[in-house]
Amino acid sequence: MKRLDYINQFLWGKSPSTKQEARLVLKIDWFILSYCCLMYFTNYLDRSNVNNAYVSGMKEDLHMFGTELNKITTIFTCGYIIGMIPNNIMLHVVPPRVWFPTMQIIWGALTMCTSAVRNIEQVYAIRFFQGMAESSTFVGTHYILGSWYKSAELGKRSGIFTSSGLVGTLFSGILQAAIYKNLGGASGLSGWRWLFIIDGVITLPIALYGFLIFPDLPQTTKAFYLTEEERELAYSRLQGEVQVDRPPLTWDLARRVLSRWRWYACSLLFAISGETESFGSNNLMGQWLKAIGGYTVEQVDFYPSGVTAVAIASTLVCATWTDYTRARWPVLVYMSVACIVASICILVWSSPIGLKFFAYYIAGASYAGQATTFAWANEICADDDQERSVVLASMNMWNNVINAWWTIVFYPATDAPRFHKGMIAMLCICGATLGVTYLVYYLERRERRRKRGSQEQVEYNQTTVKSS
Repeated sequence: MKRLDYINQFLWGKSPSTKQEARLVLKIDWFILSYCCLMYFTNYLDRSNVNNAYVSGMKEDLHMFGTELNKITTIFTCGYIIGMIPNNIMLHVVPPRVWFPTMQIIWGALTMCTSAVRNIEQVYAIRFFQGMAESSTFVGTHYILGSWYKSAELGKRSGIFTSSGLVGTLFSGILQAAIYKNLGGASGLSGWRWLFIIDGVITLPIALYGFLIFPDLPQTTKAFYLTEEERELAYSRLQGEVQVDRPPLTWDLARRVLSRWRWYACSLLFAISGETESFGSNNLMGQWLKAIGGYTVEQVDFYPSGVTAVAIASTLVCATWTDYTRARWPVLVYMSVACIVASICILVWSSPIGLKFFAYYIAGASYAGQATTFAWANEICADDDQERSVVLASMNMWNNVINAWWTIVFYPATDAPRFHKGMIAMLCICGATLGVTYLVYYLERRERRRKRGSQEQVEYNQTTVKSS
């Protein structure tokens, strides 16, 4: 029995103190994670389909023989950057139960519109607005998770959420291969056009599900499946964990954010470490396979799914481990080392094909840092609800500011199959990630020491007053 308790504690953390709390956590796990994971699944499904469509006929149909694919990514990223902080601030104004599904309907409709494009300029326009709508999901959900869960519960929930997006990427490649084989030419439409239609159709019912069941925040929830006692418990159990009161938005928020180290250090951490995901986000393996030839369209769509599979496994294992140990930084060391090994294997171009497959697959470890980094930031900023929402949005925003030009400079499609510049850049970014990880670790420990010192001084003063 003790061994089972140990395993259960490792997987899900310390058991809730009462049956009522256990029942509450089970409910919010189901209703929050089910919708957020489905939402992020469609978010990544609708985002990654361009890479799959590109290697499945879109390139030839729209005459994309230069860097058009990189420009699509950059334009989408620009929309994503513009929408990120406003979307997170809107969660303080509009109920998340309304805001999330509305944005989902918008990007789902735009995805279906992509099936009708006749030139690359139309794709550019659609992807810009799609980026603005999709920017609501990732950082918004991390803010929601940090509002409902204790610190020791947060990492694995963040990992489950992040993995759902990776499942969307995995499913997109498998779906595109099936569509190319079975629907290509149906009703006069190419297989890649059917991909956008089907992805959009999958997205819309999930938005309706969000309207019906998403519980908003502990302070404001009116979810029909929570009793009045459970609503009060959802609020009270977080006392001492996060700021549970929601003060009105004022300009003082800007002063608080800019006068502390958290915004600068956390933004720098993900701005840099997020670039290790370039292996997967640019589908470098798919472009490599297409460029060297000898593989069918179905194989080019399917084989890169191994990168995503490693990413999912790494994310879930690392997120569970960090909740158990309460140490977040080792995950960033792990993913940096994995990407350094992968880059070296690809740079040595005379290495065998099998070693290159291995290199691309282990590079999937780079995605493990997503859940861990945002859980870490949630923990660091737990004492200021509004600052937390801005810091989380800014982390992803600055990463995408880098992404807007990083892909074009270091991973242009014309560099396939070698991506020599990209591999050199990856080695540099991994070294920088290790340095910034130490910086955040040091600043967090320093802040905690100061808080403990201040608290001890207050307690000493109170004791002195009482004794006198």
